[in-house]
Amino acid sequence: MSADLYLIVGLGNPGGEYAKTRHNAGFLLAERLAERWKADWTFEKKFNARVARVQREDRQALLCEPQTYMNSSGEAVRAIADFYQVSAARMLVVVDDADLLLGELRLRPGGSSGGHHGLESIEQHLGTREYARQRIGIGRVAGARQITGYVLGKFDSTEAALMDKVLTVAADQAECWLDAGIQKAMNQFNGPAAGLDNERKEQ
Repeated sequence: MSADLYLIVGLGNPGGEYAKTRHNAGFLLAERLAERWKADWTFEKKFNARVARVQREDRQALLCEPQTYMNSSGEAVRAIADFYQVSAARMLVVVDDADLLLGELRLRPGGSSGGHHGLESIEQHLGTREYARQRIGIGRVAGARQITGYVLGKFDSTEAALMDKVLTVAADQAECWLDAGIQKAMNQFNGPAAGLDNERKEQ
């Protein structure tokens, strides 16, 4: 495969019961990009992942949704990265983050998993933390430490409307990462998704 191939991985849990839950923000972003880029999903059994292929000017990209369940995401990511010889430097992983306010975006070139089991699995299977990760804030119940029920719950109608706008901005950031590099994408988009700060404060 050519050296200009990039990989964008959205993390989530497969199956109807998890669709549109907070923990599936990565899937939602990958699907938003596929829709924007008019890319068709196929299930690739050898990776245990849904994959969509994209050509953007001189850049080829693969969108990937591991179907392994969140805690084993690294199995699919390693398989597809090995097969297409995609280096960690050309990889973007998109995840939900309960420690960021709803609507906040944080793109980083590497770092710790922050306790996110999907990122932990990818780090374990790739043997590195040096891959870009885009965190999409989903908020958390104030003061709650046990948040499993919250992250696996669905957005309420108000949150869903806000999340729709956030995904548009998050898709813009992912496109910027692909087209112009991580520094510009971080500088331009990190923080509250544009225009949503006041709206979020009213929640």
